[in-house]
Amino acid sequence: GLNFIDLMVRQGNIDNPPKTPLVPGFECSGIVEALGDSVKGFEIGDRVMAFVNYNAWAEVVCTPVEFVYKIPDDMSFSEAAAFPMNFVTAYMMLFEVANLREGMSVLVHSAGGGVGQAVAQLCSTIPNVTVFGTASSFKHEAIKDSVTHLFDRNADYVQEVKRISTDGVDIVLDCLCGENTGKGLSLLKPLGTYILYGSSNMVTGETKSFFSFAKSWWQVEKVNPIKLYEENKVIAGFSLLNLLFKQNRGGLIKGVMDKLLNLYNSKKIKPMVDSLWALEEVKEAMQRIHDRGNIGKLILDVEKAPTPLMANDSTETSEAGEEE
Repeated sequence: GLNFIDLMVRQGNIDNPPKTPLVPGFECSGIVEALGDSVKGFEIGDRVMAFVNYNAWAEVVCTPVEFVYKIPDDMSFSEAAAFPMNFVTAYMMLFEVANLREGMSVLVHSAGGGVGQAVAQLCSTIPNVTVFGTASSFKHEAIKDSVTHLFDRNADYVQEVKRISTDGVDIVLDCLCGENTGKGLSLLKPLGTYILYGSSNMVTGETKSFFSFAKSWWQVEKVNPIKLYEENKVIAGFSLLNLLFKQNRGGLIKGVMDKLLNLYNSKKIKPMVDSLWALEEVKEAMQRIHDRGNIGKLILDVEKAPTPLMANDSTETSEAGEEE
Protein backbone atom coordinates (compact mmCIF):
# COMPACT_ATOMS: atom_id res chain seq x y z
CA GLY A 1 0.00 0.00 0.00
CA LEU A 2 1.12 3.53 -0.82
CA ASN A 3 0.27 6.16 1.81
CA PHE A 4 0.80 9.89 2.21
CA ILE A 5 3.18 9.16 5.10
CA ASP A 6 5.49 7.54 2.52
CA LEU A 7 5.88 10.93 0.81
CA MET A 8 6.72 12.50 4.16
CA VAL A 9 9.33 9.79 4.80
CA ARG A 10 10.88 10.41 1.38
CA GLN A 11 11.20 14.12 2.13
CA GLY A 12 12.43 13.66 5.70
CA ASN A 13 9.37 15.37 7.19
CA ILE A 14 9.07 12.89 10.07
CA ASP A 15 10.74 12.54 13.46
CA ASN A 16 13.89 10.39 13.44
CA PRO A 17 13.78 9.09 9.86
CA PRO A 18 15.74 5.84 9.54
CA LYS A 19 19.20 5.98 8.02
CA THR A 20 19.56 5.13 4.35
CA PRO A 21 19.59 2.76 2.62
CA LEU A 22 16.01 1.95 3.57
CA VAL A 23 13.02 0.24 1.99
CA PRO A 24 9.85 2.33 2.50
CA GLY A 25 6.31 1.11 3.10
CA PHE A 26 4.20 0.24 6.14
CA GLU A 27 1.58 -2.26 4.91
CA CYS A 28 1.42 -5.15 2.49
CA SER A 29 -0.43 -8.31 1.53
CA GLY A 30 0.93 -11.63 0.33
CA ILE A 31 1.40 -15.33 0.99
CA VAL A 32 3.16 -16.77 4.06
CA GLU A 33 6.48 -18.31 2.94
CA ALA A 34 8.07 -19.08 6.32
CA LEU A 35 7.24 -18.98 10.03
CA GLY A 36 9.19 -18.26 13.18
CA ASP A 37 9.68 -21.22 15.54
CA SER A 38 7.01 -20.20 18.05
CA VAL A 39 4.40 -18.83 15.62
CA LYS A 40 0.89 -20.20 16.13
CA GLY A 41 -2.26 -19.67 14.09
CA PHE A 42 -0.66 -19.33 10.65
CA GLU A 43 0.54 -21.84 8.09
CA ILE A 44 2.77 -21.60 5.04
CA GLY A 45 0.56 -20.71 2.08
CA ASP A 46 -1.90 -18.55 4.08
CA ARG A 47 -3.08 -15.36 2.39
CA VAL A 48 -2.32 -12.50 4.79
CA MET A 49 -2.07 -8.73 5.17
CA ALA A 50 0.31 -7.05 7.57
CA PHE A 51 1.64 -3.88 9.11
CA VAL A 52 5.41 -3.50 8.73
CA ASN A 53 7.73 -0.97 10.38
CA TYR A 54 9.27 0.02 7.02
CA ASN A 55 10.40 -2.51 4.36
CA ALA A 56 6.88 -3.25 2.99
CA TRP A 57 7.74 -2.38 -0.63
CA ALA A 58 9.58 -5.61 -1.28
CA GLU A 59 9.10 -9.07 -2.72
CA VAL A 60 9.84 -10.70 0.66
CA VAL A 61 8.81 -9.06 3.94
CA CYS A 62 9.41 -10.10 7.56
CA THR A 63 7.24 -8.79 10.41
CA PRO A 64 6.22 -9.93 13.93
CA VAL A 65 3.17 -12.18 14.01
CA GLU A 66 1.12 -9.70 16.06
CA PHE A 67 0.96 -7.40 13.00
CA VAL A 68 -0.31 -10.10 10.60
CA TYR A 69 -3.97 -10.88 9.76
CA LYS A 70 -5.60 -13.47 7.53
CA ILE A 71 -7.30 -12.15 4.39
CA PRO A 72 -11.00 -13.04 3.91
CA ASP A 73 -11.54 -15.51 1.06
CA ASP A 74 -13.28 -13.04 -1.25
CA MET A 75 -10.82 -10.15 -0.69
CA SER A 76 -8.17 -9.67 -3.40
CA PHE A 77 -4.51 -9.05 -2.60
CA SER A 78 -4.76 -5.48 -3.86
CA GLU A 79 -7.80 -4.81 -1.66
CA ALA A 80 -5.94 -6.36 1.29
CA ALA A 81 -2.94 -4.07 0.75
CA ALA A 82 -5.38 -1.13 0.71
CA PHE A 83 -7.15 -2.18 3.90
CA PRO A 84 -5.13 -2.03 7.16
CA MET A 85 -3.73 1.53 7.38
CA ASN A 86 -6.78 3.37 6.06
CA PHE A 87 -9.55 1.45 7.77
CA VAL A 88 -7.85 1.03 11.16
CA THR A 89 -6.97 4.75 11.21
CA ALA A 90 -10.54 5.73 10.26
CA TYR A 91 -12.14 3.31 12.73
CA MET A 92 -9.98 4.28 15.69
CA MET A 93 -10.46 8.00 15.13
CA LEU A 94 -14.23 7.73 14.75
CA PHE A 95 -15.02 5.16 17.44
CA GLU A 96 -12.10 5.02 19.91
CA VAL A 97 -11.14 8.72 20.02
CA ALA A 98 -14.27 10.65 18.96
CA ASN A 99 -16.98 8.19 20.11
CA LEU A 100 -19.12 8.50 16.96
CA ARG A 101 -22.80 7.83 17.65
CA GLU A 102 -26.14 8.02 15.86
CA GLY A 103 -27.11 11.46 14.56
CA MET A 104 -23.63 13.02 14.73
CA SER A 105 -21.86 15.00 11.99
CA VAL A 106 -18.29 14.60 10.72
CA LEU A 107 -16.05 16.85 8.59
CA VAL A 108 -13.26 15.01 6.76
CA HIS A 109 -10.61 16.55 4.48
CA SER A 110 -9.28 14.72 1.40
CA ALA A 111 -12.57 12.82 1.20
CA GLY A 112 -11.46 11.12 -2.03
CA GLY A 113 -8.31 9.60 -0.54
CA GLY A 114 -7.91 6.22 1.16
CA VAL A 115 -8.65 7.38 4.71
CA GLY A 116 -11.41 9.74 3.54
CA GLN A 117 -13.25 6.94 1.76
CA ALA A 118 -12.80 4.61 4.76
CA VAL A 119 -14.25 7.32 7.04
CA ALA A 120 -17.24 7.80 4.74
CA GLN A 121 -17.96 4.05 4.59
CA LEU A 122 -17.66 3.59 8.35
CA CYS A 123 -19.93 6.58 8.99
CA SER A 124 -22.57 4.89 6.83
CA THR A 125 -22.65 1.95 9.28
CA ILE A 126 -24.14 4.26 11.97
CA PRO A 127 -27.68 5.67 11.47
CA ASN A 128 -28.15 9.33 10.51
CA VAL A 129 -24.50 10.40 10.45
CA THR A 130 -23.92 13.47 8.27
CA VAL A 131 -20.54 13.55 6.49
CA PHE A 132 -19.12 16.83 5.20
CA GLY A 133 -16.13 16.31 2.91
CA THR A 134 -13.61 18.44 1.03
CA ALA A 135 -11.98 17.14 -2.15
CA SER A 136 -10.62 18.33 -5.48
CA SER A 137 -13.56 19.14 -7.75
CA PHE A 138 -12.65 16.53 -10.40
CA LYS A 139 -13.24 13.78 -7.79
CA HIS A 140 -16.73 14.93 -6.84
CA GLU A 141 -18.60 12.84 -9.40
CA ALA A 142 -16.83 9.64 -8.30
CA ILE A 143 -17.33 10.10 -4.54
CA LYS A 144 -20.54 12.13 -4.29
CA ASP A 145 -22.60 9.12 -3.16
CA SER A 146 -20.33 8.38 -0.19
CA VAL A 147 -20.45 11.87 1.35
CA THR A 148 -23.57 13.82 2.41
CA HIS A 149 -22.20 17.29 1.54
CA LEU A 150 -19.13 17.68 -0.69
CA PHE A 151 -17.12 20.90 -1.09
CA ASP A 152 -14.24 21.92 -3.33
CA ARG A 153 -11.01 21.76 -1.34
CA ASN A 154 -10.19 25.33 -2.40
CA ALA A 155 -13.59 26.76 -1.42
CA ASP A 156 -14.44 28.43 1.89
CA TYR A 157 -15.76 25.24 3.47
CA VAL A 158 -16.25 26.89 6.88
CA GLN A 159 -19.03 29.11 5.51
CA GLU A 160 -20.51 26.22 3.51
CA VAL A 161 -20.67 23.95 6.57
CA LYS A 162 -22.19 26.70 8.74
CA ARG A 163 -24.80 27.44 6.10
CA ILE A 164 -26.00 23.83 6.30
CA SER A 165 -25.35 23.27 10.03
CA THR A 166 -25.35 26.58 11.88
CA ASP A 167 -23.83 25.20 15.07
CA GLY A 168 -21.06 23.28 13.27
CA VAL A 169 -20.08 19.60 13.46
CA ASP A 170 -19.34 17.00 16.16
CA ILE A 171 -16.09 15.62 14.72
CA VAL A 172 -13.37 17.19 12.54
CA LEU A 173 -10.74 14.86 11.04
CA ASP A 174 -7.81 16.94 9.80
CA CYS A 175 -4.95 15.52 7.73
CA LEU A 176 -3.91 18.93 6.39
CA CYS A 177 -2.61 20.81 9.44
CA GLY A 178 -1.53 24.43 8.95
CA GLU A 179 -4.21 27.07 8.66
CA ASN A 180 -6.96 24.43 8.75
CA THR A 181 -6.40 23.86 12.47
CA GLY A 182 -8.09 27.12 13.48
CA LYS A 183 -10.88 26.60 10.94
CA GLY A 184 -11.54 23.08 12.20
CA LEU A 185 -11.69 24.15 15.84
CA SER A 186 -14.05 27.01 14.96
CA LEU A 187 -16.47 24.51 13.39
CA LEU A 188 -16.68 22.23 16.44
CA LYS A 189 -19.90 22.04 18.41
CA PRO A 190 -19.62 22.03 22.22
CA LEU A 191 -18.29 18.59 23.29
CA GLY A 192 -17.03 18.12 19.74
CA THR A 193 -13.69 16.46 18.94
CA TYR A 194 -11.00 17.73 16.54
CA ILE A 195 -8.43 15.07 15.55
CA LEU A 196 -5.16 15.83 13.77
CA TYR A 197 -3.96 12.65 12.07
CA GLY A 198 -1.53 13.90 9.45
CA SER A 199 0.02 16.97 7.97
CA SER A 200 -0.09 16.61 4.21
CA ASN A 201 0.38 20.37 3.80
CA MET A 202 3.94 19.79 5.02
CA VAL A 203 4.88 17.87 1.88
CA THR A 204 6.99 20.04 -0.40
CA GLY A 205 7.81 19.43 -4.04
CA GLU A 206 6.90 20.57 -7.51
CA THR A 207 3.77 22.38 -6.37
CA LYS A 208 4.95 23.29 -2.87
CA SER A 209 8.09 25.18 -1.93
CA PHE A 210 9.91 24.90 1.36
CA PHE A 211 8.55 28.35 2.18
CA SER A 212 4.96 27.16 1.90
CA PHE A 213 5.94 24.27 4.18
CA ALA A 214 7.32 26.73 6.76
CA LYS A 215 4.32 29.02 6.36
CA SER A 216 1.96 26.08 6.89
CA TRP A 217 3.61 25.30 10.23
CA TRP A 218 3.71 28.97 11.17
CA GLN A 219 -0.06 29.13 10.77
CA VAL A 220 -0.76 26.26 13.14
CA GLU A 221 -2.84 27.95 15.79
CA LYS A 222 -1.42 28.07 19.27
CA VAL A 223 -4.24 26.26 21.03
CA ASN A 224 -5.19 27.93 24.30
CA PRO A 225 -6.24 25.31 26.92
CA ILE A 226 -8.41 27.89 28.72
CA LYS A 227 -10.32 28.48 25.50
CA LEU A 228 -10.88 24.72 25.09
CA TYR A 229 -12.26 24.62 28.62
CA GLU A 230 -14.56 27.59 28.05
CA GLU A 231 -15.86 26.26 24.71
CA ASN A 232 -16.15 22.59 25.80
CA LYS A 233 -14.00 21.32 22.93
CA VAL A 234 -11.68 18.34 22.62
CA ILE A 235 -8.48 18.40 20.56
CA ALA A 236 -6.71 15.10 19.89
CA GLY A 237 -3.95 13.59 17.78
CA PHE A 238 -3.77 10.15 16.20
CA SER A 239 -0.79 8.27 14.73
CA LEU A 240 -1.42 4.61 13.92
CA LEU A 241 2.26 3.88 13.27
CA ASN A 242 3.33 5.24 16.66
CA LEU A 243 0.54 3.26 18.34
CA LEU A 244 1.75 0.06 16.64
CA PHE A 245 5.51 0.38 16.66
CA LYS A 246 6.40 2.76 19.51
CA GLN A 247 3.57 2.33 22.02
CA ASN A 248 3.06 -1.45 21.73
CA ARG A 249 -0.69 -1.44 21.18
CA GLY A 250 -0.75 -4.29 18.65
CA GLY A 251 -3.36 -6.15 20.74
CA LEU A 252 -5.73 -3.20 20.62
CA ILE A 253 -5.27 -2.94 16.84
CA LYS A 254 -6.02 -6.66 16.47
CA GLY A 255 -9.41 -6.17 18.14
CA VAL A 256 -10.16 -3.31 15.73
CA MET A 257 -9.11 -5.43 12.73
CA ASP A 258 -11.49 -8.20 13.86
CA LYS A 259 -14.37 -5.71 13.91
CA LEU A 260 -13.38 -4.31 10.51
CA LEU A 261 -13.15 -7.75 8.91
CA ASN A 262 -16.64 -8.54 10.24
CA LEU A 263 -17.88 -5.34 8.57
CA TYR A 264 -16.11 -6.35 5.34
CA ASN A 265 -17.56 -9.88 5.44
CA SER A 266 -21.05 -8.45 5.94
CA LYS A 267 -20.47 -6.22 2.86
CA LYS A 268 -20.72 -2.95 4.83
CA ILE A 269 -17.24 -1.70 3.90
CA LYS A 270 -14.92 -2.30 0.93
CA PRO A 271 -11.50 -0.78 0.22
CA MET A 272 -11.42 1.41 -2.88
CA VAL A 273 -8.33 0.76 -5.05
CA ASP A 274 -7.38 3.64 -7.34
CA SER A 275 -4.67 1.94 -9.43
CA LEU A 276 -1.91 -0.71 -9.46
CA TRP A 277 1.73 0.18 -10.20
CA ALA A 278 4.90 -1.81 -10.79
CA LEU A 279 7.71 -1.29 -8.25
CA GLU A 280 9.68 0.48 -11.01
CA GLU A 281 6.83 3.01 -11.32
CA VAL A 282 6.97 4.15 -7.69
CA LYS A 283 8.07 7.64 -8.74
CA GLU A 284 4.98 8.16 -10.90
CA ALA A 285 2.72 6.59 -8.27
CA MET A 286 4.05 8.94 -5.59
CA GLN A 287 3.55 11.90 -7.91
CA ARG A 288 -0.10 10.89 -8.35
CA ILE A 289 -0.64 11.03 -4.58
CA HIS A 290 1.37 14.26 -4.32
CA ASP A 291 -0.86 15.89 -6.95
CA ARG A 292 -3.95 14.48 -5.17
CA GLY A 293 -4.95 12.68 -8.36
CA ASN A 294 -6.03 9.44 -6.70
CA ILE A 295 -9.52 8.32 -5.72
CA GLY A 296 -8.90 5.63 -3.13
CA LYS A 297 -5.66 3.72 -2.68
CA LEU A 298 -2.59 3.27 -4.87
CA ILE A 299 -0.99 -0.19 -4.73
CA LEU A 300 2.52 -1.31 -5.68
CA ASP A 301 2.23 -4.78 -7.24
CA VAL A 302 5.44 -6.82 -7.31
CA GLU A 303 4.04 -9.02 -10.10
CA LYS A 304 3.09 -6.14 -12.40
CA ALA A 305 5.45 -5.32 -15.25
CA PRO A 306 6.13 -1.62 -15.84
CA THR A 307 4.05 -0.06 -18.60
CA PRO A 308 6.33 0.87 -21.53
CA LEU A 309 6.88 4.61 -21.95
CA MET A 310 5.35 6.17 -25.03
CA ALA A 311 7.86 7.36 -27.61
CA ASN A 312 6.81 11.01 -27.26
CA ASP A 313 6.44 10.88 -23.49
CA SER A 314 8.90 13.38 -22.13
CA THR A 315 7.32 13.63 -18.71
CA GLU A 316 8.36 10.07 -17.77
CA THR A 317 4.78 9.32 -16.78
CA SER A 318 3.76 5.86 -17.84
CA GLU A 319 0.90 5.41 -20.25
CA ALA A 320 -1.04 3.43 -17.64
CA GLY A 321 -0.56 6.15 -15.07
CA GLU A 322 -2.13 8.71 -17.39
CA GLU A 323 -5.07 6.49 -18.28
CA GLU A 324 -5.78 5.62 -14.65
